[in-house]
Amino acid sequence: MNLLGFIKAKQLASQRLAASHNCIRDERGIGLAETLVAIAIIGITAVAFITALSTGALAVRESDQEAVAQQLARTQLEYVKSLPYDATGATYLTMDTPSGYTISLETDASVYTDTDIQELTVTIYRDSETILTVDAYKVKR
Repeated sequence: MNLLGFIKAKQLASQRLAASHNCIRDERGIGLAETLVAIAIIGITAVAFITALSTGALAVRESDQEAVAQQLARTQLEYVKSLPYDATGATYLTMDTPSGYTISLETDASVYTDTDIQELTVTIYRDSETILTVDAYKVKR
C-alpha cells in the first residue's frame, strides 16, 4: 500500500468514527414520545389489573353470599322437619339470621290429595334481594 492510499484510508476511518460519535452524542436520553408511550402502557396495565381485582372481589362476595344462603336454607328446612307436623304450617317459625339476611317460609298442602304431606318453600333474601329459593317436603309421621 502506498502512502497516499494509507492517508485516504486513515481519513475515511476518521470520518466514520466522527460520524458514529455524532450519532451517539445526539442521543441525549429518553425523549418525550418514548416517555408518553411508556406511561400509556403502564396506565393500561394498571387499569387491567385493577379491573381484574375488582371482578375477583365481586365473585368472592357473591360466592360467600350463596354459601351463607345455602346454609341458612338447609338449617331452616331441617329445623321445620324436626318440628311436629302442623297441617296449617302456622307453627313453623323462621330462625334468626345474620344481619342483612331474611328467611321466608311458605307451606302448601293444597296441591296434594294426601293431607299428610306439605311442600315447604324457603326463600333467602339479602338486603331485600332474593338470593336462593329451595323447595322440600314434610311428611306427617
